[in-house]
Amino acid sequence: MRVLIADDHRLIIEGVKLKLRELGDSVEFVEAETVAQLRSLLAKTPLPDVALIDMAMPGADGVEHIKEAVATLRDPSDDGASPARPVVVLSGTEDPSAIRHVLDLGVQGYIPKSSPPDVILNAVRLVVGGGIYVPPEAMKAASTAPVTPAFATVGGDGLTTKERLATVLTDRQIDVLKLLAKGRPNKLIARELGISEGTVKIHLAAIFRALHVRNRLEALVAAQHLGD
Repeated sequence: MRVLIADDHRLIIEGVKLKLRELGDSVEFVEAETVAQLRSLLAKTPLPDVALIDMAMPGADGVEHIKEAVATLRDPSDDGASPARPVVVLSGTEDPSAIRHVLDLGVQGYIPKSSPPDVILNAVRLVVGGGIYVPPEAMKAASTAPVTPAFATVGGDGLTTKERLATVLTDRQIDVLKLLAKGRPNKLIARELGISEGTVKIHLAAIFRALHVRNRLEALVAAQHLGD
């Protein structure tokens, strides 16, 4: 596994490398300390299998370098069948709105630098396996969003989460939500379900309305306990 770590603090890079060596003997690391170095690495092959990137790096223009990394590493074969190579933001910022913003860019996770080493390791394992890591700070903030009366009144009846969601979502919308929880972008959701990307967007809009959420992150909160 090839792991890219992009951060302008050598201590962070070395600490993350030390913990991520537990992923296996075959782990190989590449490093960048500036946005220019990051872009240079992303222009070369082989591409990393997962990238951990700091938001505030020398040469950064907002989150443009994060967007570029997501675009480069998502479905690199461009055949729609290969899984995305996940991008994870590694940041000192724990503001929920900032976390939601970068998650909406298509990254597969957000790890605050204050996280314990085991959390970093398990978060990377999760995203490499196709999931999305959302830190507790963002989950807590998103879970306070209002829900529709229809969804709020379901409960206390022994129903599973999937059965409760079935009271406000169609079967196809639940399928979309389950794939969203696995970190699939719209393109791959469409391919796996045999529908168009436009139809996926329509389903997502309906899901947001039904659950009274504002974005993919808040919908993800509702999907966290969906069974396979």
